[in-house]
Amino acid sequence: MTVHFIGAGPGAPDLITLRGRDLIASSPVCLYAGSLVPEGILAHCPDNATVINTAPLDLDAIIAHCKSAHDAGQDVARLHSGDLSVWSAMGEQLRRLRDLDIPVSVTPGVPSFAAAAAALQTELTLPGLAQSVILTRTPGRASSMPQGESLTNFAATGATLAIHLSIGNLETVINDLTPAYGSDCPVAVVYRASWPDQQVIRATLSTVQQAIGQDITRTALILVGPALGAEGFDDSCLYATEYDRRYRPQTADSQWSGWRHGDD
Repeated sequence: MTVHFIGAGPGAPDLITLRGRDLIASSPVCLYAGSLVPEGILAHCPDNATVINTAPLDLDAIIAHCKSAHDAGQDVARLHSGDLSVWSAMGEQLRRLRDLDIPVSVTPGVPSFAAAAAALQTELTLPGLAQSVILTRTPGRASSMPQGESLTNFAATGATLAIHLSIGNLETVINDLTPAYGSDCPVAVVYRASWPDQQVIRATLSTVQQAIGQDITRTALILVGPALGAEGFDDSCLYATEYDRRYRPQTADSQWSGWRHGDD
């Protein structure tokens, strides 16, 4: 018996990995975060599966369901939105399950920032503009921010910022970022990326608050940085005529030989 933590993707039911789909289909118990995971994902559950919405449950109740399934020898598909590596609350569940000697596995999912970039049809790392993406958030009810992890510190890098769980703190975001990025820096707000009611708002730091109005108050990602303008960037060297391709693997399966020699 195993509790399979599965990244269910940003919203669209078909944005889930094949591995995740197959694990759902083979697990007689499914625990899903109902406030964010679309019900379309549940269509992969086997007939007569026990399906539990964890939105109203606390950590003790969730672990109790996992323990009950473990005692019955039943695999659990534990679904979280997006990808499990950031802001999923998976860590505390893993700690509890490991203390109970309950086996676990982790399957990644499509993260919300990637879905938002796809909605914008843009690359977040453009040569000469940005080569880093910083995933961050502002303090909220559930989590404070460690000392040093501030928007002003991140803005000093000039990187593309993907600011999660912060649309309610938009005024603070604007005030913290404007000194480093400038009032004309491109901003995009993507509401419910990949869902049927997805909305994309493009603006600047000086205009974004007015652009989104009062309707979007949650489930929106804020992207900030020069790369969002997609102007004035250089072509990468990757496909340049003069680029030395001697060490580039010709197939994905052949990459290991290159890695052993430290080739890029």
